[in-house]
Amino acid sequence: MKNIEKNFTIVEDIINKTETEIKKMKPVNILLVGKTGVGKSTLINQVFRENLAKTGIGRPITKHLRRISKEGIPIVLYDTRGLELNLEVQKEVQKEIFSTISEGKQKNNEEKIHLVYYCINANSSRIEPLELELIKKLSEEVPVLVVLTQSIGEPAKELKTYIENLNLKIYGVINVMAKEFSISEELSIPAFGLKELIGRSFEIIPEEQKKAFNNAQQVDIDRKAKSARSWATKYIATSFGIGFVPIPFSDASVLVPMQVTLLAHITAIFGISMDKATIASLVAAIGGTGGATYAGKYIVSNVIKLIPGVGTIVGGLISGTTASIMTTALALSYIEVMTIIAKGEKEGKYPDLKNIEKLMRDKFEERLKKGKSVSSNNKELSENNLEQQKTKKKWWPWKKK
Repeated sequence: MKNIEKNFTIVEDIINKTETEIKKMKPVNILLVGKTGVGKSTLINQVFRENLAKTGIGRPITKHLRRISKEGIPIVLYDTRGLELNLEVQKEVQKEIFSTISEGKQKNNEEKIHLVYYCINANSSRIEPLELELIKKLSEEVPVLVVLTQSIGEPAKELKTYIENLNLKIYGVINVMAKEFSISEELSIPAFGLKELIGRSFEIIPEEQKKAFNNAQQVDIDRKAKSARSWATKYIATSFGIGFVPIPFSDASVLVPMQVTLLAHITAIFGISMDKATIASLVAAIGGTGGATYAGKYIVSNVIKLIPGVGTIVGGLISGTTASIMTTALALSYIEVMTIIAKGEKEGKYPDLKNIEKLMRDKFEERLKKGKSVSSNNKELSENNLEQQKTKKKWWPWKKK
């Protein structure tokens, strides 16, 4: 009973630190503009996790504008209504939109609107003068992406070309099919365009909001994994540098706080809503139900033999290199499992807890066996790190190259 309690103390630590990491993220604010029925709610639910349009709290802030948010998801969506109504109502809607944008600018960066998704149903095959004028006005205040929803066939491509040729000061026009569209029992059009929308959004939103956006989006899981590997590289290099003092075998549990922080930060990046039982299964996979310190004595006494070339612990000490190999293996295997869980969660599937535990154990042991040196694992961790080191350039599509 005592060991189980200790395991759950670790689980509580991971959950609490994950929540803390998410709270540190600067929320991203996105304004959704478009007529009723263009598919804004479907777009929201497919792009952002936890069916945000259904489960989020929609609080009216004006007569035609509501604020959608949910605890634990660092994003705020502002959804507009009424653009399809009479001219008088349309003027009211526009006034409320620009008032909200103006008020956000007067506050700190966490309150301002960072991006607009202007949604148009591609089946309409046209853009009305009123919408064109609104897009022009919006683009003077906030970065705008025009999202052509329900993009089926050539008319959708032609509408995209037409809008692009208007040379508006927008950041792009993207054809999207948010969900698979069934034409018949034998024929359907698969979802497309969402990854492009996510990629373009990342180019636009401020740097300090990118962590929050990555947490909230559920389209590009590989992007989450890359971010997690990049962060883990830096964390491991800092925690287990050349000057790392060897750990006495009897004090192996000092590794635990470091690795709890590691797992919590990775969990925050993925934004997976895991319960205690799921995290406990992952912890048990590494430390076993009979040991409290999955990163401490249990690993040293039971798993260290899996690391080629390490052998026995000379003089009862765990070297910084050995500790780093174990922590790197833990990071990589955890990221792999998080990737699988995130992809399953997106599809509405959740792995069985027993399968999760076995998967985590197998991945971890596999990583340890590959860990002949810290550098070999760290090389893999940082293989995608170059992308973040590239010079970032603003993309102004209306300017000729």
